[in-house]
Amino acid sequence: MPTDSGAKRPAALLSVADATTAILAMLPRTATVEMPLADCLGLRLAEDLTAVLTLPPQSVSAMDGYAVRQDDVATLPAKLRRIAESAAGHPWQGRIGSGEAVRVFTGAAIPEGADTIVIQEDVDAVAEENGAVITVRDAEVAGRYIRPAGLDISAGEIILSAGTLMSARSIALAIASGLTHATVHQRPRIGILSTGDELVLPGQNPGNGQIISSNAAFLSAFVQTVGAVAVDLGIARDRPGAMLRAVRAVPNLDLVVTTGGASVGNHDHIVGDLNQGAKGQAGGLNFWKIAMRPGKPLISGRVDDIPLIGLPGNPVSTAVCALIFLGPAIARLCNGVAEQPQFLVRLAADLAENDQRQDYIRATLSGVGADQLVTPATRQDSSMMAVLAKANALIVRPPFDPVKKAGDLVSVLPIPPLF
Repeated sequence: MPTDSGAKRPAALLSVADATTAILAMLPRTATVEMPLADCLGLRLAEDLTAVLTLPPQSVSAMDGYAVRQDDVATLPAKLRRIAESAAGHPWQGRIGSGEAVRVFTGAAIPEGADTIVIQEDVDAVAEENGAVITVRDAEVAGRYIRPAGLDISAGEIILSAGTLMSARSIALAIASGLTHATVHQRPRIGILSTGDELVLPGQNPGNGQIISSNAAFLSAFVQTVGAVAVDLGIARDRPGAMLRAVRAVPNLDLVVTTGGASVGNHDHIVGDLNQGAKGQAGGLNFWKIAMRPGKPLISGRVDDIPLIGLPGNPVSTAVCALIFLGPAIARLCNGVAEQPQFLVRLAADLAENDQRQDYIRATLSGVGADQLVTPATRQDSSMMAVLAKANALIVRPPFDPVKKAGDLVSVLPIPPLF
């Protein structure tokens, strides 16, 4: 039988990497605002932070002991005369001379002329008072136990770059350097819309053929853990245009995330709404379907001028796509980059050959170091949220990955603790 040489072949599915690039390319940056550093936790810097102060501002002692001249302890034991005391916040202003020692405590300013700290365990002192004679039994090389001025940071130095996610540590660093405020990107407002006639709100008793809308609760918690504001858009029923009406009813959204309605059934309308909404507007479909499991029906588009990511309705697909695409998207809105570290771990069980889709397999990491193993869950159905809830890692398999045997190395993406 002759073949139809003019028949169209199905278009190749977009790769995960290309889908990520396409999504990120659509995203603007949120507005910036100056805020007190104490209020910046979880926000990303819009501008570099430059230190006002040098830390430490002068050379200080790293240990309790005595500040001395190296020449005076070159031959041991050595007898020196205590002439003063220097403590944190109470520096001694004089200059140390030959045969003299100054009692110092951790964090105390080093007296002028001293170049060595002898720790108190290596000293015999007849008394804790000025004028007393001390005997140095052992001493370190010059500079030992001295923290030089500027060891940590120097005035005028960039201490945190634009795009940095402000943690408790970075806030402490900025405050210690003399800063009080920072210019940051505002938290993006992420509209979360569930779709489906089968959904009921949490707290309601599902009827025949109904389920509780849990994806919205997951997405709301997720976007908050990555620094965004969750805006509940409710539930859109399976009607053409319902998604558009829900999105357009809420102002000032930076990104819309839908869950459900992404497949090819007669009751799935997200793609159709994007195409319909593009008529006479700035919106439309960016792409639909990617080479990924779970998550093949992923959608990218725009409602008017608002970027949209359409996640599949199965809860595992929603969760995995949120980790892989939504997290980086929120970071990009704030001019940052989401870190998704992967590393190699040995398999605890065999895996069959992979097909053309990049696979994210729910798994459990156990052990430490060279004994660490990753065990894939026995069932990987995208509706099984309990399996994901118990997993602490995803095995990431590229398209057409060959058979893997127990003991082989595979790439693993840890699941964040609050995910």
